[in-house]
Amino acid sequence: MEIKMFNLSGKKAIVTGGGSGIGKAIALALAGNGAEVAIFELNKENGQDVADEILTSGGKASCISCDVSDVESVTAAFKIVTKNSHLDILINNAGIAHIGSVTETSPDDFDKIYGVNVKGVYHCLKEGVDRMKTNGGVIINVSSIVAHVGISNRFAYSMSKGAVHAMTLSVAKDYLANNIRCNSIAPARVHTPFVDGFLAKNYPGNEKAMFENLSKTQPIGRMGKPEEIGALVLYLCSQEASFITGSCFPIDGGFVTLNN
Repeated sequence: MEIKMFNLSGKKAIVTGGGSGIGKAIALALAGNGAEVAIFELNKENGQDVADEILTSGGKASCISCDVSDVESVTAAFKIVTKNSHLDILINNAGIAHIGSVTETSPDDFDKIYGVNVKGVYHCLKEGVDRMKTNGGVIINVSSIVAHVGISNRFAYSMSKGAVHAMTLSVAKDYLANNIRCNSIAPARVHTPFVDGFLAKNYPGNEKAMFENLSKTQPIGRMGKPEEIGALVLYLCSQEASFITGSCFPIDGGFVTLNN
């Protein structure tokens, strides 16, 4: 008898920042294995494109305009998704980047990163946990290797992802009795449109060489692929991972443990 692993049929999932890159790959992976996916996206057009891609392939998806840094926007979006149904899966993926040491980080820079990467996760955790307390659920927070190792010129970003890691542990501990599993993942560099845009902006005419340099910082010799991140998240959301909570999973080509 054939048994399909990682089956999420009948599950309702929210993916923040699901309109591109890692978030898109996660949304596609969850929907491809039966979940109904609600994409929360500041860029509504991008999010709708992903929802349409899922719908065209026979899956279930919707896109809701949401600014995770705005508590009222988050509350409204959650109410739309759970108006007549439960919530099984929450993926806190939305985030922004910043480059600079502490002396190169302005108060406005710091507040912007904190607003999206920390308060945004808090807003979604608060709404998500409240809706999962009765029937349980799964939460995956997208952190980063910078929560665990020092990376040059990533002061504010590192602060935010360290907070995501700590929030993951706290939620996992507090809601064990409610059958809520909460884990995080810690990617290294992943080849997304953001990376291509960053290289084009900062290294015009030298994008290829810089891409190779960045790729080689991973001991495995390349950047990660968004679909590889999606596959890990799919596993952690599935019944096959039911014994896992309060953990952080590096997906980094050996960066943390082999880069010496």
